[in-house]
Amino acid sequence: CQAKSGMGKTAVFVLSTLQQIEPVAGQVAALVLCHTRELAYQICHEFQRFSTYLPDIKVAVFYGGVNIRSHKDLLKNECPHVVVGTPGRILALARDKDLG
Repeated sequence: CQAKSGMGKTAVFVLSTLQQIEPVAGQVAALVLCHTRELAYQICHEFQRFSTYLPDIKVAVFYGGVNIRSHKDLLKNECPHVVVGTPGRILALARDKDLG
């Protein structure tokens, strides 16, 4: 049994995740893996939308097709608390020990 489209599944997931995060500077608190770039971007957008009133929480999306150096720089300089990404890019960042 699956819930229908538009029933708020993503919103419930995002809100429950945000509720559990205790932001610590320089530490990733939540990692969300998505099987497509489009889904990763969509979920990241929802995290950003719902964290509007949580100014301490930073969110970033990582996926292939974008220069990995920009992702590494973002992780080093502005380490997000919520990382949303595709498995290939997350694996590459973890392998290089860039994913805090």
